[in-house]
Amino acid sequence: MYDPRISHSRGYIPHVDPGEMTQFITFRLADSMPQTVLNRWKEDLKNGEITDAGLRKRIETYLDQNYGERLLSDKRVAKLVKHAILHLDGKKYRLIAWVIMPNHVHLLIVTLAGYTVSEIMHSLKSFTSHEANKILNRKGNFWYKEYFDRYIRDGKHYRATLRYIEENPVKARICEKPEDWEFSSAFFRKES
Repeated sequence: MYDPRISHSRGYIPHVDPGEMTQFITFRLADSMPQTVLNRWKEDLKNGEITDAGLRKRIETYLDQNYGERLLSDKRVAKLVKHAILHLDGKKYRLIAWVIMPNHVHLLIVTLAGYTVSEIMHSLKSFTSHEANKILNRKGNFWYKEYFDRYIRDGKHYRATLRYIEENPVKARICEKPEDWEFSSAFFRKES
């Protein structure tokens, strides 16, 4: 149910942002997916050929193919993004799980009082895009303007999302075990 106090839309993706809620967020590089592909899938959604969940699944499957320049494969950039994610933990959100893939990032967070997902994403993306472009000596859009967020409904959804995030590098055939991927909460926990 739409509630203007906690819901908003920046295009075709509705966002629920009541504050102090567990959220699964995916954001990606600007070149990780051709806009023509995304537009075609948006039409499928609009025409009822797929559901919101079907659209998310298509996008996740596409992202795991690691298309685009894969700028997050550069360890300098991945470290920058990792430090930015960890820096905001305890300040704007409580970080539960995260992974930095070659062309996208997944987060599982609990937003802290006074902060919205929109504000959090603006902080992360604005800072990291500027700094990453400096590191890579490039200009232009670094992140895709939109992001996907989904509030966590219950314990089953929470466990499935946590597993999905930490197993994403294994599923994408980047490593054999979640804790082997340096840019993830599974690795971070192992090192602690």
